[in-house]
Amino acid sequence: MIADRWGVTDAEVSRRYGCDDLVARPVLAVWRGVDVAAPADAVWPWVTQIRVAPYSYDLVDNLGRRSPDRLLGLDPPRVGDPFTATAGRPVGEVLAVDPGRELTGRILGAVMSYRVEPVGPDVARLLLKVVMARGRVLAPFVAVGDLVMARRQLLNLAALAERDRHRSEPRRGV
Repeated sequence: MIADRWGVTDAEVSRRYGCDDLVARPVLAVWRGVDVAAPADAVWPWVTQIRVAPYSYDLVDNLGRRSPDRLLGLDPPRVGDPFTATAGRPVGEVLAVDPGRELTGRILGAVMSYRVEPVGPDVARLLLKVVMARGRVLAPFVAVGDLVMARRQLLNLAALAERDRHRSEPRRGV
């Protein structure tokens, strides 16, 4: 399918994600991924923060409200919590949580899993898989739209985790 992969390896595509357990025969399956120059435990809090804002193109998917640029100290996500928020209103539902590793939720007919995988002590991969059980005719359009929005979201989350990592590093003298 057009736009079904961005930034992911064949090995990452072949893995099972939490969304795979919830949608047996998807009409749409897309994968996204970015490298993050920060440890996995610095990326995870940003992933869980999608519960308060989309972190994509705020003008489009957040009605112009800016996604927070600092961690809000949220409680850990729980099944049944709202999955995200748009313009300050809760949307979707958290369906599964593997703390520190994967957050799966449903929004607008799609089920998605965000996964954080350590690559080394200071590098992680931020992966996203999105599946849909219905909408075969719309699937190619959803895939293209998701590519644009999810790419921006993952890059924003990575940049925030990297920024926080650099802020917390001790400065070295001359």
